[in-house]
Amino acid sequence: MIDSPIRSPRAKLGGLHHLGRLFDKIRSDLAGTLPKEYRENLGLSVGLDGFLCGFLGVKFEDVRQKVFEGLSDEELVEWCFTNGLRPNPMQRRIWNGFSEKFGWRDMATSAIEIFKEGDGLEKREDILTAFDLIDEQEGRS
Repeated sequence: MIDSPIRSPRAKLGGLHHLGRLFDKIRSDLAGTLPKEYRENLGLSVGLDGFLCGFLGVKFEDVRQKVFEGLSDEELVEWCFTNGLRPNPMQRRIWNGFSEKFGWRDMATSAIEIFKEGDGLEKREDILTAFDLIDEQEGRS
């Protein structure tokens, strides 16, 4: 289990799953406290960080810079929505549905299985998505 003050990907900020977690991970990385297991995937274009930035139409590096500048969650959300997409209710529903299911019968399924095996969770049939795995790893299952 990873001991982390990072929010669950299920927690919504600005009406979106994973957005608060993205900010938390960047803050933790900037403070030098991001668990090493997370560093190699931070901002990865084919992970939830990259997909969320792509959905919003903002660059991860720009979001990181704004976090570095000390913007609050609310200021960061507004910056993202002003400089990228301000999602309407249908767009939020689409992002949230996609992100909640990421890892279940899609391009990330094999990665989820590899992570499960590495954590001794290969028999856990209830862990199907990235959200499931993250919450299990961080003790929120």
